[in-house]
Amino acid sequence: MIHTKRSLRGRLRAATAIGAVALLGLTACGGSGGEEAASEFTGEYTGPAVELSFWNGFTGGDGPFMEQMIEDFNAEHENIKVSSNTMQWADFYQRLPAAVTAGEGPDVGVMHLDQLSTMAARNVIVPVDDLAETLELSGDDFTKEVWDAGVYQDERFGIPLDVHSLAMYYNTEHFEKAGITEAPTDAASFEDALTKLQAAGYENPFWMPTLWPSHLMNLSLQWQYGNEPFDAEASKANFASPEGLEAIDWQRSIVEDGYSPSSVAIDSQYVAFKNGETSITWDGIWQVNDLDASGLPYAAAPIPTIGDEQAVWANSHNFFLPRQAQPDPDKQNAAKVFIAWLSENSAEWAGSGMIPARESVRAAGALEGLPQAPIAEQIDSMRFLPAVPGIGAVQTETLEVAVSKAVLGEESPEDAMTEAADNASKLMEENKASFGE
Repeated sequence: MIHTKRSLRGRLRAATAIGAVALLGLTACGGSGGEEAASEFTGEYTGPAVELSFWNGFTGGDGPFMEQMIEDFNAEHENIKVSSNTMQWADFYQRLPAAVTAGEGPDVGVMHLDQLSTMAARNVIVPVDDLAETLELSGDDFTKEVWDAGVYQDERFGIPLDVHSLAMYYNTEHFEKAGITEAPTDAASFEDALTKLQAAGYENPFWMPTLWPSHLMNLSLQWQYGNEPFDAEASKANFASPEGLEAIDWQRSIVEDGYSPSSVAIDSQYVAFKNGETSITWDGIWQVNDLDASGLPYAAAPIPTIGDEQAVWANSHNFFLPRQAQPDPDKQNAAKVFIAWLSENSAEWAGSGMIPARESVRAAGALEGLPQAPIAEQIDSMRFLPAVPGIGAVQTETLEVAVSKAVLGEESPEDAMTEAADNASKLMEENKASFGE
């Protein structure tokens, strides 16, 4: 998924405004009319020719990679033709619930991991446990966190295609001029690198964004300092814990210590890095193809461990099956074959900048020579939001706002995070009632 920053930001915000409105009308959509047809999945499809509609949001540089995979699948399956319906992620998350309600949803799709539980709670998607069981898919071939996060109320609703996290990008020419020979790995080496870069003439070597992806940086730092932003039941936010405050204090210190301009407008930190104006940026691994195309001399590395333990925010694309008003067993089984094939052949997807979710695919050399390979080596440190309905909206409406205020210096870090934690806790309690938890 080589998106621009703007398209990725749109996808992660998509469920905030629409989730509370478009999805609430689906509570009663479960019913017998939308249940899975009684047809055993054997792992193969030998039925009549079918055409499947596949919805996705791969509108950026990731799109051609997915289209090639679909073309290859169609070439190998004479009785299954998959047609891709690609749209912006914001449109995807708005259209999907309405289409399912109207009986006009796709046959198969892919969405972000942090949306699965919300869609499952509103009966937009159906369990895929039989697919996982028949193909003997388990956490043994996936990292535990990404595999477990696809389960909602003891049922599996997603099959992971990839994982994607933040990474540290650095300008190799700047590093060479500053005499830095290795990517920083912890707080001390990171600060040392910033000091050397300033001494080499790079006044603001690390721009701290005030919005996207500053809240993802903050989540990474909270986990690094040993804080869980949300408790296990997602009923309380812990942004203002001592460890949580250490995370935001560090972000603010980057500005106060002069390593970053005081007010970095959205997207400008990435543009500045791509133009060679700043030396280091933390951004998603989906940027690698964009940076390659720019001609910038750069390298990618895991974000440094600023706190006490290695951790980084991550997300994942997961395949899903929508609820159907009148299920077609042939299409459903064909869709499962499609999911299984893409999962097994996801090495092609690594070219999009993503990290294949399956360990067996990575072990076969899918990432060899690719910029995101060093990040994949630390895949076990990737952390995900809890699998509870509405959590994405809560994050956007509270944490993202608080981080911005604190980085800008509009409020003290403690005041901003305390207010955000209180508001988030209230919203999560409201979500439990709204989603029938």
